[in-house]
Amino acid sequence: MLDLLIHNATLPDGRTNMSVAVRDGTIVDVAQGLHAPAGHTIDAQGHLLSPPFVDAHFHMDATQSYGLPRVNQSGTLLEGIALWGELKPLLTQEALVERALTYCDWAVAKGLLAIRTHVDVCDPRLLAVEALLEVKKRVAPYLDLQLVAFPQDGVLRGPHGPQQHLDNLARALDMGVDVVGGIPHFERTMADGTLSVKLLCEMAAQRGLMVDMHCDESDDPLSRHVETLAFETQRLGLHGRVTGSHLTSMHSMDNYYVSKLIALMAEAQLNVVANPLINITLQGRHDSYPRRRGMTRVPELLAAGLPVAFGHDCVMDPWYALGSGDMLEVAHMGLHVAQMTSQAAMRQCFAAVTTQPARILGLPGYGLEVGCHADMVLLQARDTIEAIRLRATRLQVIRRGQVIASSAPSISQLQLDGRPHEVRWMP
Repeated sequence: MLDLLIHNATLPDGRTNMSVAVRDGTIVDVAQGLHAPAGHTIDAQGHLLSPPFVDAHFHMDATQSYGLPRVNQSGTLLEGIALWGELKPLLTQEALVERALTYCDWAVAKGLLAIRTHVDVCDPRLLAVEALLEVKKRVAPYLDLQLVAFPQDGVLRGPHGPQQHLDNLARALDMGVDVVGGIPHFERTMADGTLSVKLLCEMAAQRGLMVDMHCDESDDPLSRHVETLAFETQRLGLHGRVTGSHLTSMHSMDNYYVSKLIALMAEAQLNVVANPLINITLQGRHDSYPRRRGMTRVPELLAAGLPVAFGHDCVMDPWYALGSGDMLEVAHMGLHVAQMTSQAAMRQCFAAVTTQPARILGLPGYGLEVGCHADMVLLQARDTIEAIRLRATRLQVIRRGQVIASSAPSISQLQLDGRPHEVRWMP
């Protein structure tokens, strides 16, 4: 007997009237019109059944700290960094844990069941690291949390000196942080940025870990640390294990240089994460008109075969006053900013918040195939494009075959036959 049977579902690849059978938290069959006894049955009524959303780039240690100790009046990246520096001495582990757990609840309600979060390691107390390791343990039954050791102030530039920051990062990895991070463009010089990439990639290679660098988050066309990242990946044999996040300077680079750069990135098998909501608001701040969009070259990177994901990056923190944990909002913004409006490109935007980030994070058992974990989200939409358009209601969120969140259908969203609900307004 099955534990769960979902029938009459539409899958992201377009197959309809599909059934998904679950036993012991694992998908055991995917077929059209399957009938079998089950402890729990869900009639999807033709709605879209997707693997869960995945956020490849987030800052959970800062989430919901908006207004602490003051509001970012300019809304700029640099004021946000300065604000975070002011806030760090005031942080407590209890507050960090509470805010992070609240965000995880928001995420699960939105069908977001895996998050890679960067955690600041420049504070010698490693308070945020301890807090998020505790959160990771507590949310493990319903959400996969992957931590990146992130030297927010720079490895060579930060206030405690290079050796202290490298030691902090090593201690964080010893404590159980999963990924080596960096921020080369924030070092004092281009040479220091290059050196930081070398040092951090070597640390990851020695420990057998993945790398995820905040890289070239700038409008400067000469900020080219992703080239160094590709080189170090090749030199150290880290192919497929290294991610460049943001890469906004590519928006401003010379086209001839980019044609060379993307080929080097593809050769190194780099992963890429763009953050549409934040890139479009923080970049181009020194422009008058025309104003640059600032997001990296997503269609070109995809065309070269690089895995590209969209991240949420920030929710109600010193850098961004908005956000709700909704990865369909992220996909919606990415679609517009990158002008990805062909049918195929819009489907790629859905993949950028599901299968692509799952691949980048190396999530085991992800997907809607036999043998995968029974982690799914049922969306009030007919297909992936409509899911983005409507930011579709998450009707059911399922983790290891158990429904862990549900929402009533929205009357503002379309019926499956394409006709709107009839709504009568009372005088």
